[in-house]
Amino acid sequence: MLNFIDNFLNKITMYRLVLYYVLAILCTAIILSFFGVLVFNPLYMFCGAIFIVSACLVVNYVFAKVFTVPANVESAYITAIILALIISPPTSLADLGFLALASWAAVWAMASKYIFAIYKKHIFNPVAFAVALTALVIGQAASWWVGTAALFPVVLIGGILLVRKLKRTDVVVSFLLVASVVIIFGHGLNSGNIITTAKQILFSSPIFFFAFVMLTEPLTMPPKHGLRIAYGILIGLLFFPSLNIGPLYFTPELALIAGNIFSYIVSPKKKLLLRLKDRIMVAKDTYNFVFEMHERFLFSPGQYMEWTIPPVHADSRGNRRYFTIASSPTENELIMGVKFYPNGSTFKGTLGSLKRDDHVLAGSLAGDFTLPDDLRQKMVFIAGGIGVTPFRSMVKYMTDMKQHRDVVMFYSNKTYEDIAYKDVFDTAGNVMGMKTVYVITDPTTTALPVNMYSGMLDQNLVMKEVPDWRERMFYLSGPHGMVTGFGATLSKMGVPESRIIKDFFPGFA
Repeated sequence: MLNFIDNFLNKITMYRLVLYYVLAILCTAIILSFFGVLVFNPLYMFCGAIFIVSACLVVNYVFAKVFTVPANVESAYITAIILALIISPPTSLADLGFLALASWAAVWAMASKYIFAIYKKHIFNPVAFAVALTALVIGQAASWWVGTAALFPVVLIGGILLVRKLKRTDVVVSFLLVASVVIIFGHGLNSGNIITTAKQILFSSPIFFFAFVMLTEPLTMPPKHGLRIAYGILIGLLFFPSLNIGPLYFTPELALIAGNIFSYIVSPKKKLLLRLKDRIMVAKDTYNFVFEMHERFLFSPGQYMEWTIPPVHADSRGNRRYFTIASSPTENELIMGVKFYPNGSTFKGTLGSLKRDDHVLAGSLAGDFTLPDDLRQKMVFIAGGIGVTPFRSMVKYMTDMKQHRDVVMFYSNKTYEDIAYKDVFDTAGNVMGMKTVYVITDPTTTALPVNMYSGMLDQNLVMKEVPDWRERMFYLSGPHGMVTGFGATLSKMGVPESRIIKDFFPGFA
């Protein structure tokens, strides 16, 4: 069952999964309202949602044109539906209070992505910023009506799938634990009934929706594991509804805004509008997209970014993708390595048709798949296919910086022609003594060079080529199945989980 779920999740990007998730909640709410389970009028709820979606799409289009950046329609849809789930639906088609609140929130949610941004990186969660500002300016606040017991099952099930896809259990769990403890004991001790308070918080409040949807937004979340835990704890502490600073009482959106400020302080500060300088074939159906940088950009070898191309008639994977940076911080260009497959996505089709001087937007630098601080730490790199890109970044960096780390790399491909960046790895072998073992899985392959094997990469080959494997850290990058499967193999060999580092980024598919 878990394999089926993972296969489904791997075929869809994070953003499209979020869109389907919030849309499922809204549709469920409309159905429940039709049967009288919820108190809202289903027709008015539907019309209210259409109004918010339309307003967000129009405003997003205008801002994208004014600021000359690629518009992301998918993001506008997500923001709009979230607003529809936390702003009380209209009580009539002429509900002026709803129209005022929804209009203001839609405008400011979109504006926050463009106006309240530094170096093209927006600071605040758009929904949180919009409803907080609307409450302060026109005195109308979001009700967070999505936090009802009737919607709890769909919120919980969809949220678990989303967190499984994102692998952001750290921030969600840290927030839920702290917020639950603070609220349950804060209110429970005052009311004298901790059990009743716990039930209300868990089943009849927006805490899970907030954790799954709002908290995990990647653009305003810290990039590193430890910082994400701190982020979750901070927002959990501020989530207590009776907490106030003078006359200002914290609401869910204000707690998140405070967390966003913390995240901005500790996170990379830029989005980059990059110009395509060149496209170079580095292996069969594999290309380096080389982008020119006009200013210095700091990142750690092995990290990834979100790349947005001009709007296309996208398939279920959308027009945003996460790719590891293939270049080293020592290089003057930013390189994205991409493998093209038959019947690929519309994203890759559009990417492949880009011409020199075309632009893409890159941001949301993140990732813990980085080199250890200790230069003496021995390592084993295990790469499958295009999963080699973070290792290209790491190896190029180590070579340029003359770091003589003890590294053995296994690089598995179907054919010899699929091998990418062999020149970089051969140079590392000559300069720093790095050993690279190439594995070709095509059973028809014959007459391979000395440092290449025909067959499958398995524990026997690792133990043969790396006698001191027990002393090393293992870095795994490649197709999801390969990373998961070889991680299990290493665990059976007795390698502790703390020494197995797996590459991951949102929207893996």
